[in-house]
Amino acid sequence: MSAHALAGALVGGCFGLGACLVGARLAGTARARFARRVTVYLRDLPQAAALPGSSPPGSLLADLGRGVGRTAATTVDRVLGGTTSVRRRLDRSGSAMTVHDFRVSQAVWGVVGFAATAVPATLISLSAPDRTVPLFVCCCAAGAFGVLLRENRLTAQVTRRERAMLAEFPAFASLIALAVSAGEGPAAALHRVVSRSHGALSSELARVLGEVRTGQSVTGAFDALAARTGLPVLARFAESVAIAVDRGTPLAEVLHAQAADVREAGRRELIETSARKEVLMMIPVVFLVLPTVVVFAFFPGLVGLRMVV
Repeated sequence: MSAHALAGALVGGCFGLGACLVGARLAGTARARFARRVTVYLRDLPQAAALPGSSPPGSLLADLGRGVGRTAATTVDRVLGGTTSVRRRLDRSGSAMTVHDFRVSQAVWGVVGFAATAVPATLISLSAPDRTVPLFVCCCAAGAFGVLLRENRLTAQVTRRERAMLAEFPAFASLIALAVSAGEGPAAALHRVVSRSHGALSSELARVLGEVRTGQSVTGAFDALAARTGLPVLARFAESVAIAVDRGTPLAEVLHAQAADVREAGRRELIETSARKEVLMMIPVVFLVLPTVVVFAFFPGLVGLRMVV
């Protein structure tokens, strides 16, 4: 092993030891959660082990991991910001994660990206020490890319879930309108349809029913659905149901009209998408197939002219 490699290994070991000591200090000085502080006085009860944060005493690694996770989540949240936007997207994606959990996952993605780039970068820097600084910059860029990629994945989950909800809405609206026309109330009709279906929209409406069962009014539950959804169609549906429950207006005709509008919008979007795909399909035809045909058509003539000359 050369002197440069030995010095690099020594510096890396000192840095890792210092990071572990700092993490252990942060984990020891971090304020414990309320549930864990209360659990200290409830350890003689049988259900104390099921409480959140009731880890056995002396679990230094677990405390260290939680402390480092909290620190990383706070750092990512401070650098990126947008807590309100993240919370709204988590609600729209149907995820049970909190903003803190999402920030921790972002930090994990960043660490994985940094580590995946650091391994080959270390091997390269051992043979070429003059490239250490650019390689370290590349590792930091990979870590930042991992953090941003996790946020991009959340946006993609929101888009995919809302597309599924939009595709399921016409059938849901027609079934609810059919149940209302048969004489059931909006809440009863919604419960009947949700209990016999599954999907993204079904889970969202099941959440509304759960809020109604816990004491919230039907109007308030549907107003909350209209506020947190990112689909104007679903917001109009929630407002229509809330108005029908609050004022007793007819609901079946409105739901049939909304279902027809969504089907027409889907048909129009399909036509527009097919038109765009048709233009994209011309690219390989013009730049690949047509030049090949021209070459096969004119190449024998060129060869014949050369033979004549």
